[in-house]
Amino acid sequence: MSRQDIVAEIPRLRRYARALTGEAVRADDLVQDTLERALGKWSLWGSGNLRAWLFSIMHNLYVNQARSPRLVDYPGDEALPDLPARATQNDALELRDFAHSLSRLPEEQREVVLLVALEDLSYGDTAKVLGVPVGTVMSRLSRGRERLRVLLEGSEPVEPQLKVVK
Repeated sequence: MSRQDIVAEIPRLRRYARALTGEAVRADDLVQDTLERALGKWSLWGSGNLRAWLFSIMHNLYVNQARSPRLVDYPGDEALPDLPARATQNDALELRDFAHSLSRLPEEQREVVLLVALEDLSYGDTAKVLGVPVGTVMSRLSRGRERLRVLLEGSEPVEPQLKVVK
């Protein structure tokens, strides 16, 4: 692997980080921390999927940061410029609705949807990134897609009614 291989992954890392954090500043910090960690641990990387390895590092950093209290208060997205949108008003509204619906997914489902659908990782690579079995990836993806579909249709997801069986 060369420096160009890592540089080629930066747009994907930024996109995934932005989706995880919801804030451009925190996303950029997460990407920087990921790249710093990857370069520091370069000797530990074997031959394999570089993207999956980088996403694994990012996921672990994100989880660790989410568990620890924040020391710095970042400005909200309202202080940042909007992401570029396509020219038509309807497309911008659909994108906004999609981003809002995506943010309403449980974190474990959102992560799987982003890695499989947006970043085009295989189920196996996604399982390695998240540290879960492939079957868990498949069920989270299925539930996430269904919940996303319901949210995009404008209705509230119906919580399953569990019955006690004796």
